[in-house]
Amino acid sequence: MRRRIHQALGWLAKCFEEKKQINITQPEKELTTHTAQQNSPTQVEEESNKKTKDIKSVRKNLRKKKTPTDITEFNPRDIMEVMGVPFLALSKNRTKPIVYESKDGKIKVKISAHREHYVASIYDWDIIQLISGKMQEMINSSSDIPPRTLIIARHKLIKSLHKHDVRKTAKEIEASLSRLNSTLIETTIRNEDYRYKGGFGFLDSWGYTERKDIKEFRITLSQWLYDGICKKGALLRVSQEYFDITSGLKKFLYRTARKHVGNNEHWEFSIEELYKKSSSEREFRKFKHDLKKAIIDNDIPDYFLEWTEDESKISVRFINKIKKLTKMLSQ
Repeated sequence: MRRRIHQALGWLAKCFEEKKQINITQPEKELTTHTAQQNSPTQVEEESNKKTKDIKSVRKNLRKKKTPTDITEFNPRDIMEVMGVPFLALSKNRTKPIVYESKDGKIKVKISAHREHYVASIYDWDIIQLISGKMQEMINSSSDIPPRTLIIARHKLIKSLHKHDVRKTAKEIEASLSRLNSTLIETTIRNEDYRYKGGFGFLDSWGYTERKDIKEFRITLSQWLYDGICKKGALLRVSQEYFDITSGLKKFLYRTARKHVGNNEHWEFSIEELYKKSSSEREFRKFKHDLKKAIIDNDIPDYFLEWTEDESKISVRFINKIKKLTKMLSQ
């Protein structure tokens, strides 16, 4: 208990520190013009030259003007339907299909990879979270629906993923998009009575353009994923710190907590339930070992993790940090 209190107080102190926010966009310099004053000929000439430069700058910016589908900033969100069901591999090199069925038999999911491809992973999903956030902003700010095809400048996407090695990350993004495109999905979600059958991917297509002045990705979502994102109340905000998590298991634990804890103080799952939800390829005993280590680290954003044991079962409790700390301080 003393250790958890120290952790809580340490986290609370951290909350009061100033945090650097990632600046995805660079604000354009505001163009200003001044009326030439009746001064010396040299000053008049300088003002004239400045106006000429400003006009050239405006024309240049107009030529570079992007289409309305261009993404310039992100406020990441996740899709609730996909957060509670194993749609994604925890590792980057899974080839074995993911097969899942809920206890009541209503939700069925089968995720498989095409030949010479791996199943889309929880790391690849970072890109979808960024796109989902941008589409939510479009929905909130406009009466029109967002397009299925979006254009993202390479450097904006890399920065938003909290990456720094441009060349390496660009290749990794291409590989992620390829897996998201080639992964085959079969599910009863939004098709509960199985009125139709069909396979589809997360993406319909993707492309990358690189020229002297343009380096950008063009991404077209599948109709199923697009409908899921646009569905009212379908998305949950994701912490920016999530993109710093390097463990697939810890990413899974954060998404599980984010979906199920909500406004509650805590939520609890047995380790058997978590094993099933994770779709982990690890043997259960090894998964249990990894899970216990992640809980000892206790470093996922916004939540504390507790390992609880009684005579009948072992469980993991996900605790809302803010509510827990508020309660501790009030006591």
